[in-house]
Amino acid sequence: MDEQNELMESIAIDVHSAFLEDQSDPPENRYVFSYTITIRNEGALPAKLMTRRWLITDGNGRVQEVVGDGVIGEQPLIGPGKMHRYSSGAVLETPVGTMEGFYGMVSDDGIDFQARIPLFTLAVPGILN
Repeated sequence: MDEQNELMESIAIDVHSAFLEDQSDPPENRYVFSYTITIRNEGALPAKLMTRRWLITDGNGRVQEVVGDGVIGEQPLIGPGKMHRYSSGAVLETPVGTMEGFYGMVSDDGIDFQARIPLFTLAVPGILN
């Protein structure tokens, strides 16, 4: 396995999402969700999160792409055995949707790589029985 693949596999990403009923307005097709991401570096080298790319798909199949630097204004350096956790949110026009994407990262020795953010669901509780 080459070093770039090794680096990609050394970053573990877990996601927890929640529906924010108090900020949502279903009659106006406004569904607000929060998500908390935990990024763990299971490799041997520190890695810095430089960029993010999200694909947000609503229940109508409409896809929104979000690209930018870092996460919530930060470009965290995550050391071996360490983690970085942050929370953010998304607004959909439908009660169900998905998010997935990539973090653009660079290892301590200068190798650029992508860490895949696994597909996760945003859903109003009880809608996906």
